[in-house]
Amino acid sequence: MDYKNLGSTGLKISPLCLGCMTYGVPERGNHPWTMGEAESRPLIKKALDMGINFFDTANAYSDGTSEEIVGRALRDFVLRDEIVLATKVYFPMRNRPNIGGLSRKAIFANIDASLKRLGTDYVDLYQIHRWDYETPIEETMEALHDVVKAGKALHIGASSMYAWQFAKALHVADRNGWTRFVTMQNYVNLLYREEEREMLPLCRDEGIGVIPWSPMARGRLTRDWDASSAREESDEFGKTLYAKTADADRQVVERVAEIALERGVPRAQIALAWVLQKPGISAPIIGASKPQHLDDAVAALSLKLTAEEVQRLEEPYVPHDVVGFA
Repeated sequence: MDYKNLGSTGLKISPLCLGCMTYGVPERGNHPWTMGEAESRPLIKKALDMGINFFDTANAYSDGTSEEIVGRALRDFVLRDEIVLATKVYFPMRNRPNIGGLSRKAIFANIDASLKRLGTDYVDLYQIHRWDYETPIEETMEALHDVVKAGKALHIGASSMYAWQFAKALHVADRNGWTRFVTMQNYVNLLYREEEREMLPLCRDEGIGVIPWSPMARGRLTRDWDASSAREESDEFGKTLYAKTADADRQVVERVAEIALERGVPRAQIALAWVLQKPGISAPIIGASKPQHLDDAVAALSLKLTAEEVQRLEEPYVPHDVVGFA
């Protein structure tokens, strides 16, 4: 595994990040397709054995049980200073005032709760999961700055917002001498490329590390167009991301299948290789519910698409409505 810097920071990360939304108690929260602790631990261990040192979770995943499962596994399998651990804040854990969002009160309470569930004194990257329209960005950025100064997070990042919002947050931090965001976790794959218009150029210009989620479009790029999965049937958020009647999207999926057949590799490797070759991408966030998912992800690191293959994959794409910010 060749390691790289995360954006303009000194953090050394694997070029793949293991997304841990897959791991959590299925009966908790709104992810009934998640895997319990006994099933999750071997996959986390395999990722570590393959050289992946970057792990991303969130307080709201499976009602906090993702953080608990991931935290216990990492404490058992690896030394804390050998990994880069990221979590997120925004979505409420309970339907009560002040529990969610990005107010100073919510951030201070949630970082402590996340650290307790993870079983660590600090996270390497603390990310805002969405933009909070009900809290001034100045309040949020100062609170995050104080979290860093308290030693509870080394760096801060953002996720899934408009480019103008991200630019405003960076400006507010710079103007006040506060800690600025060093990463953007956004939605980038062959079926959704709207981030190429403004967000990705902004991140390259500002030296921001990009760690895209759902690089294989929740598996849609890895199977036939009309095929489905257990997760797809129960993933309510995922249903808001794709228009399965779109002819252009179908063509993209078919192009992935064609090139995978020509190369003699699984479709997942082609879809992920495309994301890995995008300028400015630090580490796509991959999900793994089977050992083969990790094998394909690591194999994609050495698969280089030709310019002609990239052109074939991108050619059918048409503009999409902006999604993924909810």
